[in-house]
Amino acid sequence: MAKGYLIVNVYSDSIANPVSGATVTISKNNQNIITTKTNEEGKTELITLDTVDKNYSEQEQYQVKPYETYDVIVKALGLTETKIEGVQIFDGIQSIQNVYMTSIDENQGESVSEISPNTLWGDYPPNIQEEEMIEEEGISPFVLQRVIIPETIVVHDGVPTNATAPNYNVPFIDYIKNVASSEIYSTWPKETIKANVLAIISFTLNRIFTEWYQSKGFDFTITATTSYDQKYTKNGTIFEPISTIVDEIFTNYIRSGIRLEPLLAHYKSSTTEAGYLSQWGSKELGDKGYQALEILRYYYGNSINIYEAIPEGEYPYSFTTTLKEGDCSRDVYVLQNVLNYIRGSYPGIPIIENPSGFFDEQTKRAVLKFQSVFFLSQTGMVNQQTWYRLSYIFSAVSKMTNSIYS
Repeated sequence: MAKGYLIVNVYSDSIANPVSGATVTISKNNQNIITTKTNEEGKTELITLDTVDKNYSEQEQYQVKPYETYDVIVKALGLTETKIEGVQIFDGIQSIQNVYMTSIDENQGESVSEISPNTLWGDYPPNIQEEEMIEEEGISPFVLQRVIIPETIVVHDGVPTNATAPNYNVPFIDYIKNVASSEIYSTWPKETIKANVLAIISFTLNRIFTEWYQSKGFDFTITATTSYDQKYTKNGTIFEPISTIVDEIFTNYIRSGIRLEPLLAHYKSSTTEAGYLSQWGSKELGDKGYQALEILRYYYGNSINIYEAIPEGEYPYSFTTTLKEGDCSRDVYVLQNVLNYIRGSYPGIPIIENPSGFFDEQTKRAVLKFQSVFFLSQTGMVNQQTWYRLSYIFSAVSKMTNSIYS
């Protein structure tokens, strides 16, 4: 039988507070398969699980579900027992399941959530061609002065008019990883995944740039429903190939010709409709060796190009250049202090004694450990992806620390 892999990360409320020593049980059909503990970073070891052959996720078919599902139950002292049903495992792929636990409430029992099927397998309503499709043909109502990537966005878990549906404040990068993991298969060619991720990023940035929902009086950035936007799955499983690509290109987006706004990049599973990317069709093009931009131009036209947006948020210092062993600068000094600060929540990161601004072997070891903990390419160098992940974790830890002492 085919094998897939799973790592469970356990946090108390936020990523700033990993839970060590949590008991994690993997089960299927109410039968326990394996029980393990989290380490000081809140992570389990790599767990190997049975799944179905990857061929079922590499061809358009609707007879055999192309992944296996398991339940994850987490228990930790002082925290509410948490169960996530439907964790997805693909052949040969590392799945990443984040679990956020809360303090025990005497009025609350076990916390249970269910991951809905991938949109290529599940039955989801089609996108509604509302007024936006008409406006898109003319001039869009620009609101922002430039394309920005916010630190977080607000996701509405329902149709726009459902006032009872919850809103989630989600880090931008995590949102893109979640949507991509919900909309495509992680077994697909790298360039196909990249093309789909660029479409997902661009669609999201269009909603941000035009303030589409806020301009209509809503208090959220985007919805989690395929009727209007993209599929966001609360507590959804993230897949390592998708996660890695998002970390590499999260500042990139596409736009058409001389238009200023990111493309409202619509897509469907299978379609020949003009202006829509076919997800299965993009997989076939990837198999043929097409690059991501070639795939995007095949569906959206030859005027499509890739651009870069600037992240905005509570970063300690803007990214300037890749930092590596032997460098000596103020950027390295900031890096060393940021790593030492994060170490308060992640003690497995080696301490950097007497930060001086010189990128020494001690600093490299700390960077490598950080990259390992947060599923980044373990190069020992601090490129844009590592810098902004450092910045996000630094911000999260700072907020937690400030809340404790305020």
